[in-house]
Amino acid sequence: MDSLVVEGGNPLRGTVPIGGAKNAALPILAACILAEGPVTLHNVPRLSDVDFMTLILAELGVVSRWVGEHSLQLEAVDESAVTAHYDLVRKMRGSFCVLGPLLGKRGRAVVSLPGGCVIGTRPIDLHLKGLRALGAKLRLERGYVVGDGTELLGGEIYLGGPNGSTCTGTANVLMAAVLAKGRTTIVSAACDPEVIDLCHFLTAMGAHIEGIGSPHLVIDGVSRLQGTSYAIIPDRIEAGTFLLAGAITRGEVTATGTAADHLTAVLDKLTEIGVGVEVGSDSVTVRAAGAFHPTDVTTLPPPGFPTDLQAQITALLALADGVSVVTERIFPDRFMHISELNRMGAEIRKEGPSAIIKGVKELSGAPVMASDLRASAALIVAGLAARGSTVVNRVYHIDRGYEHIEQKLGALGAQVKRVSEYTVPPPTLDGE
Repeated sequence: MDSLVVEGGNPLRGTVPIGGAKNAALPILAACILAEGPVTLHNVPRLSDVDFMTLILAELGVVSRWVGEHSLQLEAVDESAVTAHYDLVRKMRGSFCVLGPLLGKRGRAVVSLPGGCVIGTRPIDLHLKGLRALGAKLRLERGYVVGDGTELLGGEIYLGGPNGSTCTGTANVLMAAVLAKGRTTIVSAACDPEVIDLCHFLTAMGAHIEGIGSPHLVIDGVSRLQGTSYAIIPDRIEAGTFLLAGAITRGEVTATGTAADHLTAVLDKLTEIGVGVEVGSDSVTVRAAGAFHPTDVTTLPPPGFPTDLQAQITALLALADGVSVVTERIFPDRFMHISELNRMGAEIRKEGPSAIIKGVKELSGAPVMASDLRASAALIVAGLAARGSTVVNRVYHIDRGYEHIEQKLGALGAQVKRVSEYTVPPPTLDGE
């Protein structure tokens, strides 16, 4: 099992290109089930999650081939397959979004309950509620959702939950509704940039959707959707991660090919912390030199601070000059990175849905274990600023959401290498 060895202490400097958004690519790939004719997607990230999704689509009769480094052509050639098996769906929660398009286009679906990162309870009740409101007949059987969508009919659907709107749930309902008869109104729809991107992709195929970007979506069903060519938006989480890496090392990093308006809450917090921020037409630059100021961060649905950058900013605030509080309102148990950051010398304690962070002067390298995708990124970010070597184990998590992260960091001056096995020597005791 691969690990990443990170040598800390080098300020990152330079420019890093940002790839396509993983969380936009996955539902858009699933939406190719709806298309009649070929679809060509551009700016597709080369990630293990994308590979898993193309394997699931292949099971469902959608063939795909790369036609460029980041361009993927897909076409549904067999509409008889309706089963997404456990062995693939369990590896990636985002694959559950094939349920909506299967019901909408093929009228039937047998989809395994999802797996994915261990970041707390992530129920699918809102997905099922929304699809049932369209007339889908759903039951749970032996770990699968078995559905009949032969008589989908538009209606009004409320998708608000205890922690806000559901991003993947909104995507599932959208993809079922675009081919349903009549008008569907989704109230409390997720407003994430990735959901907006899915809406734009669906309209490019011929769907009728109003209110895009708002929590109130109106969908008038159409009889068919045709293939199209479409470019996926840049990954705001990858961009935010590299900007936080540049800041924590007190360097200067420019993320190019990104959308600053997707990062408004993040850039605002960086400014509060004392990091210089400069926004260009398609780039963001951060510069950091002095002490970091403590601040409070609360994750919220867009336009609030994204939960997928909570772990990374927690690592940065571990070095702030004072006490910070990070509160998680999306996934209240998403704090498994705390114990690993504390292994590196951080002083963080969890109280309910909050992390209380007492800033320290420095972090020290240590062997750490990644529990999920974004925790992996946080540990790498912390390791870049730590004294000595940090070994991040279970690095397969990072490959789910960051393309060639060690090469991109290396181009900025970081010392990061991937190894198959690594034994960390114990520290030397005084007097030895």
